[in-house]
Amino acid sequence: MKPKIYLNLTPEALIASMLSPEEFGSYMAVGTQKRTHGQVLFLEVDSNAIQDILPMDYINERCVPQEEGRPKSSVYLSIYRVLESIPVSALKSLYLTTDDGRTMEIKKGDYPGDIKSSAHLYQELCPVTPRIISKLAPLQFIDYMTKGTEKINLPKLAFVELQLNGLTEDFENSPAHNLPYPELDHLRDCLKILNNEPGKIQKTIRRFFSRDLLFRTIKNGFFIGDSNEMVYYPFPSEEELNDKNYVWWRSAKSNRFN
Repeated sequence: MKPKIYLNLTPEALIASMLSPEEFGSYMAVGTQKRTHGQVLFLEVDSNAIQDILPMDYINERCVPQEEGRPKSSVYLSIYRVLESIPVSALKSLYLTTDDGRTMEIKKGDYPGDIKSSAHLYQELCPVTPRIISKLAPLQFIDYMTKGTEKINLPKLAFVELQLNGLTEDFENSPAHNLPYPELDHLRDCLKILNNEPGKIQKTIRRFFSRDLLFRTIKNGFFIGDSNEMVYYPFPSEEELNDKNYVWWRSAKSNRFN
């Protein structure tokens, strides 16, 4: 059996495994003894497309069945500057695993285009993890962050857009009861600064991602790429989630992060 190659986003790592995506997600989230708990966001990578960077001898030596024929769960291949080394075209499906080990597949989709809005909330996932409030729509944001003309830039970026709902129209008075962000007052302050300071494009809400992505606050989906190419993973509507991924959605809404 040819090992699968997974790109873990949080934290960044390239991993070879004999497990299926669902098995791998469960293993990474809760372990074999069910003693650990944590969300996992990962992608399957087309191994044929990255043969030139894979240590095949090492993979073939280490990624073999264990005692009693158990498949090898994980062989770490790299934990540094992984995303930038993987061509966007080599990325396959994205998988979201809840902290109790439920995994949902999201296939690549066509991005419908930017919708005009006064502000966007982005959670950067890899290789950096700040939470950003920005005037830039997703395509503009990824171009701004990766084209290399700004003082601070990245070779490639993975991020997700989160809901702001009424805060985009009335950041001072909107109750935002359905937005369970711990830094809500700070978010309002940042929106005020973004609105009142001419030339201000974006502002950091939170410097570090603590792996507590609130799945139910995802606005549209996940974006991965650079200024030249991008792949989009559309997050299902609540109707689709209830109809096709009910068990995962129930877990996502009830786990300890959400």
